Amino acid sequence: MNELVTQLNNENYFSPEMNMKYMSVSQYKDFVGTLGQTGCEARALAKLRGEWKEEPSIPMLVGSYVDSYFEGSLASFKAQNPDIFTQKGELKAQFKQAEEIIARIERDPLFMTFMNGEKQIVMTGKIYGHDFKIKIDAYHPETAIVDLKVMKSIRDTFFVKDLGRVTFVEYWGYDLQLAVYQEVVRQNHEKKLPSYLAVATKEEYPDIEIIGIDQGIMDVNIQSMEWKLGRIQQLKKGEVTPDRCGLCDYCRHTKVLKKPIHFSELAVGI
Repeated sequence: MNELVTQLNNENYFSPEMNMKYMSVSQYKDFVGTLGQTGCEARALAKLRGEWKEEPSIPMLVGSYVDSYFEGSLASFKAQNPDIFTQKGELKAQFKQAEEIIARIERDPLFMTFMNGEKQIVMTGKIYGHDFKIKIDAYHPETAIVDLKVMKSIRDTFFVKDLGRVTFVEYWGYDLQLAVYQEVVRQNHEKKLPSYLAVATKEEYPDIEIIGIDQGIMDVNIQSMEWKLGRIQQLKKGEVTPDRCGLCDYCRHTKVLKKPIHFSELAVGI
């Protein structure tokens, strides 16, 4: 275990200092992207440096509401997000829905069995020599790793060029996330644990599932990271210039025009 492990905890996990010292899955996806979201080196680096902040959307806050309930920090979440309440002090409709999602989860014995592990467990490890940090929603020592997700739908699929239709798991890179969690846990406890997504939806009648991922798929995901991690570390150290995706909010906000373009360039990437 590297010497930084004693410095990292739940309180400073998302701090700028720890984000620069450690890689995380969300940070990796910011740089590299997923099937469902284009990565942008320039935006990812600006976020790390505190030059760009993305405000959470309402759907993201609904997911965070459910997350905070199961980790035992809902009171703190409410205090930090007063906008989730109406002027009368009642929860807005979207967050009443979050309460319904919680109630649906708690009605299901199997879902609750998976969620009743140790909460928000922080660990560090190395992926191809690069320091990584993880925070596990529900950790069952010697048994399983569980990550809670609140999605629009479990059954929706997404069309990806050259691949056809894929599930939300592949589209948003959740298979990669579990692969990293599993590898870091293995390094800490010398055992490769089964890893699951515990998923609930924001539908009128929330759907729920416990979803496993093939070990072979997770192994391939880890292997795919090797050459990309070196580039990210160079970017974080300022050794190379970040590429701009040209499509994200950050790129639009910071764009500097240099010359006219031809209208045919508008179709690039379509």
